[in-house]
Amino acid sequence: MELAGQFAMAARREAERHRQCLLERASATARIGIWSCSLPDGRLTWTNGVYDLFELPRNSHIDRDTTLKMYSPESARQMQALRAEAIATCGDFNFDAQIITAKGNPRWMRITATVDGVEGVARRIFGMKQNITEEKHMAERMRFLAQTDVLTGLANRSLFNAWIEDLHGQRNGVPVGALILIDLDNFKAVNDTLGHVHGDTCLIKTGERLRQCAPPGALVARIGGDEFAILTDSRDSVEMERISKTIIDAFGHPVQLGTHQHRIGVSLGIAMRKGQDADTLYRDADAALYAAKSAGRGTWRLFNAA
Repeated sequence: MELAGQFAMAARREAERHRQCLLERASATARIGIWSCSLPDGRLTWTNGVYDLFELPRNSHIDRDTTLKMYSPESARQMQALRAEAIATCGDFNFDAQIITAKGNPRWMRITATVDGVEGVARRIFGMKQNITEEKHMAERMRFLAQTDVLTGLANRSLFNAWIEDLHGQRNGVPVGALILIDLDNFKAVNDTLGHVHGDTCLIKTGERLRQCAPPGALVARIGGDEFAILTDSRDSVEMERISKTIIDAFGHPVQLGTHQHRIGVSLGIAMRKGQDADTLYRDADAALYAAKSAGRGTWRLFNAA
């Protein structure tokens, strides 16, 4: 009878060992680690996946103070607040945190946490930690592509629209003070005589020059074929005139296209925000641009409602 009990116990130990092995393999495949923290002493228990996520030697000593220092300051603040609330309510939370691993590598991890409690008193907090760095990078890449003109690397029409519609900077933190619309003066001739390859080169170089001329924090966008825009928070008309003159002067220099140099001038229309909505601000800048083109191109005009 005693021998049968020993066999049964050994079989249970083997089954548990096999279950743990399968769990570790599945966790490694999904880049997930299991963790728990006893309360109130804060003693941590990690599976191999969590050690690997933090790039710490497996089974090495761990404590909350040391690992918390590996979180970015903002992630540490948010995680501590969520953790405290979950412990107080015997609740749970999900959170994406930034860390710097023991080897100095930046990573993103997704934390899920649940609190075990007895009669409303928290005894343990546990959950999973998953490496989502690649997922975050992919999402950032997709966001970049959705908001970027592929040819020039400038903001595209979609991002430009989002900025100009957010006049007070409630979403992106940068209020709109002025809009400059820019048209290339001789671009059609480049496309017609030299072909689209050189035309693309011309657009790329245009983007580079506009970036150099734009004030810090401004959004430089390609909003059409040879149409560009600059949104800035400045509401100083004198500064806008200075920027416009800088752009005109920059395009006074020829552009190298293949073995030849070509002069590609620009015309600019400026509108200062004085209480207009986004559509009106755009129309004002467009009217100023039309005036600049009518004046012979290669110049700028500031919209004047009077």
